[in-house]
Amino acid sequence: MKSSVIIFPGSNCDRDMDVALKKFGFKNQMVWHNDAEIPKSDLIVLPGGFSYGDYLRCGSIAGKSRIIKSVIDFANSGGLVLGICNGFQILTETGLLPGILQQNKYLNFICKNVFVKIKNKENKYFKNIKKEVLELHIAHNEGNYFCSNDELQSIEDNGQIAVTYCDDKGNDDENNNPNGAIKNIAGIFNKNKNILGMMPHPERMIDPFLSGEDGSLIFENLIGSM
Repeated sequence: MKSSVIIFPGSNCDRDMDVALKKFGFKNQMVWHNDAEIPKSDLIVLPGGFSYGDYLRCGSIAGKSRIIKSVIDFANSGGLVLGICNGFQILTETGLLPGILQQNKYLNFICKNVFVKIKNKENKYFKNIKKEVLELHIAHNEGNYFCSNDELQSIEDNGQIAVTYCDDKGNDDENNNPNGAIKNIAGIFNKNKNILGMMPHPERMIDPFLSGEDGSLIFENLIGSM
């Protein structure tokens, strides 16, 4: 299976994602943000980092990059698009996902391992993962997901909440919310479930030497579902 990772000025997780995808069998290509076309792909990944230094709003400048038209066309045709951290921010800026990512509740940069609960497995990202709770890593200053009441109702009605912050037992209450995100939301889908944006980094948890392997489950599931 073929994947493409988009590189923006300021991306810092693009190589980590490249390593993760290749480890689990993807034939990955790195695509510069100013290219016009994306090579033939089964999956496009918008990686984490600080695109354009996070000037203006996080992801807002990257959302206007030349390659984005091809990303949107690919997504609208049903192609799988995964946005991690800054990639999630870019997906909301382009309108491919609803809502926004605003500054963390306590105005601090958070860098630590967290637990997240999978809320919907009726999709290619989580379909065959047996675990309900995963330990992943977050590193962000603007990970506080927010949307209007109408958007939240629509997201809930359509099963678009992908993962929520929780404890190791799966309790996704306010006590286990690291950044103030509404409903503890750590990641969401579009209505068709082919686009996933999430703040936690699965590519940082693919080896015991990286403090955990739960991220491996996502990549193994993806390659097995294509």
